[in-house]
Amino acid sequence: MLSARSLFTEILDNDRSFQLFCSIAAGGEAQGGWENGRIAALVPDAQRQMAPKIARHGADEDKHGRIFLALLRKRGLETVPVPPATDYTMLLEHGGIGLAHARLKRDEPLTEADIVNYLAHSRVTEQRASEQMQLLLRLFGDHPEVGKAVRAISRDEDNHLAYCNEELLRLSGLGHARAIERVLHESALAEIRIYREVSLAVMAHMGRILKWSAAKAAALRLGIHAVYWYERLGGWRRMVTLTMPERRNALGGPTPDDDTALEPA
Repeated sequence: MLSARSLFTEILDNDRSFQLFCSIAAGGEAQGGWENGRIAALVPDAQRQMAPKIARHGADEDKHGRIFLALLRKRGLETVPVPPATDYTMLLEHGGIGLAHARLKRDEPLTEADIVNYLAHSRVTEQRASEQMQLLLRLFGDHPEVGKAVRAISRDEDNHLAYCNEELLRLSGLGHARAIERVLHESALAEIRIYREVSLAVMAHMGRILKWSAAKAAALRLGIHAVYWYERLGGWRRMVTLTMPERRNALGGPTPDDDTALEPA
C-alpha cells in the first residue's frame, strides 16, 4: 500500500536515496542560513531590534544543514550534487520570491519594504517547512536513526513560523498591511507552483534510484498534482493568514542546545 510512511521509509532505507534526500535538504538549509545572515547584517535602523531574531533564524538554518550532514556521516556517506530542478531555494529566487541574492550581496542597508518582502516570503515557506516537519515528526519522531534530528528541526520550524506571524502583525500595525497582503498572496501562489515542480523532480530522481514501477511513479505524480490543485483552489489561504502565535517572541530567547541532534544515536 502506497502511503507517506511507506514512501519515506523506502527513501530512508536506501543509501543512495537517503544520500540525495539529505544533500538536497542540507543545501537548502545552508542557503537559508546565508540569506538570513545577510538580512540580519543589512536590517535598516528603524527595524534594528529585529536583527538578533533574523540572525537566530539564520543560525537555526545553518544548524539544520549540519544535522543533515551529520546524518550522512553516520552512514559513511558524502553529499552528492543537487539536481537544479530539485533546488527549491534557488527556484524560489529565480521566481522573484524573497530578496534577490544580488541585492543581499551589496553592502547597502535594506528598506522596510525589503523587510516586509523577506518576512512575507518567510511566512509562506515556513508554513511549508513546519507542515513537512510535523509530518516527519508523526512518522519518524521515535526513529532510532533520524528521530532526534526530526524533533529538533520540527521545533525550530514551528518557532520560525510563529516569529514570522508575530513580526508581520507588528508591521501591519505600522501601516504595511496592504503591502504585506499583496506580497503574501504573490508568494503563496508562486510557492505552490514551485513546490509542485520540485516535488515532481525529486520523486523522478527517487524513482530512478529505487526502481519504482511505472504505475507507482504515475500514482505519485498524480498525488503531487492533486495537492497542487487543492492548494491552487483555496489551500494556499492557510499560507497567508496571520494569527498571533501562542508562543510570543519565539526567536528572542536563548538558543536551545540542540547539539545532541548531531550525535550518533
